[in-house]
Amino acid sequence: MRKDQLDVFGGSVLLGVSLLLALNQIGVKIVNAGLQPVFYAGLRSALAVFFVWGWLVYKGRPPRIKPASIGPGLLMGALFAGEFLFLFLAIDLTSVGRASVIMYSMPVWYAFLAHFGLGEKTTPLKALGLALAFSGCAWALLSRPSTGEASLVGDLCALGAAWGWALTAFVARRPVMRAEGPEMQLFWMVLVSGPILLLASLFFGPLIRDLQDIHLVLLLLQSSVVAAGGFITWLWLMSVYPSSTVASFSFLTPVLALFLGATFFGETLNGAILGAVVLVAIGIILINRPSGPKA
Repeated sequence: MRKDQLDVFGGSVLLGVSLLLALNQIGVKIVNAGLQPVFYAGLRSALAVFFVWGWLVYKGRPPRIKPASIGPGLLMGALFAGEFLFLFLAIDLTSVGRASVIMYSMPVWYAFLAHFGLGEKTTPLKALGLALAFSGCAWALLSRPSTGEASLVGDLCALGAAWGWALTAFVARRPVMRAEGPEMQLFWMVLVSGPILLLASLFFGPLIRDLQDIHLVLLLLQSSVVAAGGFITWLWLMSVYPSSTVASFSFLTPVLALFLGATFFGETLNGAILGAVVLVAIGIILINRPSGPKA
């Protein structure tokens, strides 16, 4: 049943999903010690295919590939592969908190794409949000601590992941893929990205680093609970509660990731990175605010 505002249950689920996504980035950092990042991303997508397929069968909608969706589906999967290639490399090369803050600037880049490609015009309020979030992203890129935990290459990879995410969302809003529905979109993304990432991993060095049992457990959890379960839960929230409210909660993930990174890995929390996340968070909230009164 569709609801007009967020209730206690919905807020609790949203907070849980945000925490799950933040913990996922901690898990990526841990597993990167045992598996090459791109190879790891490919394995996660390949395993997620079976979990998403099982969910669709359970819902009575087994995957069916339509001729009209092959081209857009392949494009969407390729963009999804690029997004996670950059994200997993970013978490390997820079701190979890910085990667998350820059990655979650995605609404800025999506708003640009939607303005020019989908006819979703930018209002003055959204323009202010864009400016604030862009400033926060730039601040994060330009203020790296002297501890050696961050690198410009890693930060730029996180920015590449944000653009990959924005382009994936842009293709998802086009008529053909929009008609497919979110769960089938997810199936296309993991189905196509798995082989691409596994092939690309051959160009990024040894596939195995120092593999331990914990890395395999986390890989399985991320393929099922995060890649399939987390995304499907997010889709359910979007279908029940106002989409702008749900989308605005995305700013919680980088905030949680900052503090989890400091807790698990001793990452630096200085004024610059905290200021950057505040600007990005306020920008995301303004971008996702309704542009006018409800009918």
